[in-house]
Amino acid sequence: MIKGLAITPPIIGRISIGRVIEKNGKRLPEKDDQFTVTTQIQGRDGWLLHPLDEQLRKDSPGNKLRAIPVRMLFNDPDLNLRAEYSLFDRQTGRPLCVGDGELCRRQTAEGWEHLPCPGPDQCDIGKQGGCKPYARLSVRIGDDEDLGVFVFRTTGYNSIRTLTARLRYYHAISGGLLATLPLCLRLRGKSTTQSHRAPIYYVDLTTLDDVPLSMAIGQAKQDAERLATEGLSQDALDETARAGFGAAAFEVLEEEGLQVVEEFASDAADNDTDVKVESGSGLRQKLAAR
Repeated sequence: MIKGLAITPPIIGRISIGRVIEKNGKRLPEKDDQFTVTTQIQGRDGWLLHPLDEQLRKDSPGNKLRAIPVRMLFNDPDLNLRAEYSLFDRQTGRPLCVGDGELCRRQTAEGWEHLPCPGPDQCDIGKQGGCKPYARLSVRIGDDEDLGVFVFRTTGYNSIRTLTARLRYYHAISGGLLATLPLCLRLRGKSTTQSHRAPIYYVDLTTLDDVPLSMAIGQAKQDAERLATEGLSQDALDETARAGFGAAAFEVLEEEGLQVVEEFASDAADNDTDVKVESGSGLRQKLAAR
């Protein structure tokens, strides 16, 4: 295996609750009140829709896609949802600092260093803007792809907190059978004082409407036993994925970093906070100075 390259699940599409629009010559993020399922191909008018988008909308009230049946690829919650505090160079998309609230990997004048990570609100660099929680949820939609995933990316505290809790709860209550548990990705709305009572949207994870939790767990156990009998080893898959994620200091490549900067740099609604972002060159100088 190539050293220094993170091996992540093959991505075949994207799930978003917004888009990037062009306004006054600038590309700006715009929130939406529904999901959009796209390919990884981006045209002049945005990301091209995946065929599953139209298929899923047929059964959606008002043609608004607000619920997507999904399955997890791994049993381990932390393999399905990758979340870290991340600071990207706005010009190159390269990670400058990535931490988990305890330790971070930061670019300094001496190279990459492991330093304490108190979180954006308590960090001198984070307080200057640009450092956000960044999460990537990988899910399977349909049965056409065996190991390919669709990725939902977010910097929203509401989505990250909710998805983290749901994945850990479902993992515990099902006896660790996340990969075979039939689930549903849902879009929910709320308003806060920071949003000036305007609705903000976040992503939740539940069981299917017509499948009670007890029935879903029973189905997950049957599917897990059947797959094991057929020779599939979920534990080996989880272990291989865990090693792949840990093969490099950073999982996010520069190309993805640029997409994150474009889609979320000006996005304050999903975070319930206003974020001021410094320029990439200024951040590099400040990080090097530290």
